[in-house]
Amino acid sequence: MGIDFFELMKPEVSLMLIICLLLVMKIWDGVKETGTLLVIANLFLVAHFILGFFMNKEGALFSGMYHTNAIIVLEKNILAFGTLLISLLAWDWLKKHQHLLEFYILLLSTLLGLNFMISSGNFLMLYLGLELATIPLAALCNFDLDKTKSSEAALKLIMSSAFASGVLLFGISMLYGTTGAISFDEIAAHLDGNALQMISLIFVFCGFAFKLSVVPFHFWTADVYEGSPVAVTSYLSVISKGAVVFVFINALSPLFREMHEAWEHLLLVAIVLTITVGNLFAIRQDNLKRFLAFSSITQIGYILLGLTEGGSLGSSAAIYFLVVYIFSNLAAFGVVGMIVSQTGKENISEMNGFYKNNGILGWAMALAVFSLAGIPPTAGFFGKMFLVMAGASKGNYYLIAFAALNMVVSLYYYLRIVKAIFMNKAEQPMEKIKGSPAPTFALVICIAGIVAVGFYSGIYDYIFSLFTK
Repeated sequence: MGIDFFELMKPEVSLMLIICLLLVMKIWDGVKETGTLLVIANLFLVAHFILGFFMNKEGALFSGMYHTNAIIVLEKNILAFGTLLISLLAWDWLKKHQHLLEFYILLLSTLLGLNFMISSGNFLMLYLGLELATIPLAALCNFDLDKTKSSEAALKLIMSSAFASGVLLFGISMLYGTTGAISFDEIAAHLDGNALQMISLIFVFCGFAFKLSVVPFHFWTADVYEGSPVAVTSYLSVISKGAVVFVFINALSPLFREMHEAWEHLLLVAIVLTITVGNLFAIRQDNLKRFLAFSSITQIGYILLGLTEGGSLGSSAAIYFLVVYIFSNLAAFGVVGMIVSQTGKENISEMNGFYKNNGILGWAMALAVFSLAGIPPTAGFFGKMFLVMAGASKGNYYLIAFAALNMVVSLYYYLRIVKAIFMNKAEQPMEKIKGSPAPTFALVICIAGIVAVGFYSGIYDYIFSLFTK
């Protein structure tokens, strides 16, 4: 084991060290103050995020099972940053939780699995990473220990994940049967598009479609989002789905390049169903977490639209949009988390007149919603514009018109929240929400990110340059 091992696997080694340190702290039980434990855990996350910018190297290990490059490093840094923001936003909830260290051990175990997925060079590493990410995540869904809905959410996630794993494994086994390989490079070299390989492509796609909540594999999403703690819901919405999109970019799209026509047809069907169903169901929701669940389903449809390009343009647009999405969605979840933590209210109708006692939080929620809707000049507008441009480069003009029409429809339900906050009258508006310094700081970062990412074109240029150098 040489120095290359530690340089190439730096993010994973860092996460494993932090998990071990947290385990030692749990066994030692010397620090009992939850505030101190929160500070220590967040300092670990900050150190892990900063370390991601130094001593990076490209290469492969274990005969190509694990590989990394500048794009993968960027993707892991995005996930580490999003996890840090979620941890800060959940400060008040975590401070009252009796199993604080267990939460971070499970959270970082999930992040470790996602990192292995992104760096995987064959299906064995990909599947092990997927399982390492999924099982702790199901346990996290059950972290509101006194709520039945939280247990139901965990059960639904583990059952749907088990079904998705079975579908994925069936597809992988057929690919192995027709190519005799599990390495992505070897499989790609043996693909000829025969009937069995077409069926395996469909099963592999469906396996990951469950993870992305692509319609018709979305049925678990709203119930799991509603039942889980807000911190876990935001992690499911942003980090978990973001990692699967990165797997599409790094592994699956290049792997099935020889079957690109079939791959593109699957994406086109998924896009139409996902955007339509996501929009229709989002209109009906009153619960904020269920609303954000269907909103996230619709956003995945737009990301897939960019990926139909199948090259550097679509991949750059997808990564850029995920950066925007992290800021926008975490800002929305940050406000929802503060409201739920202090009032227990989580319905849109209960936000009537919210602006009267919570002006700053009201504007923060409005800006997050504007960005999710893609209203200029927020970052969400530029993110969706790049995705649509990437989709248009393939000449799918009917699909672009369909996506544009749905963006107009989505304005209705996004602006419904803004209307409740600023225009609807209430006899007893929601009381003033007092946020601790940590979640307030994280919310400021999210709002600044929504504005700055939209106005600073250098971020998209940098991502695009990584694909073209």
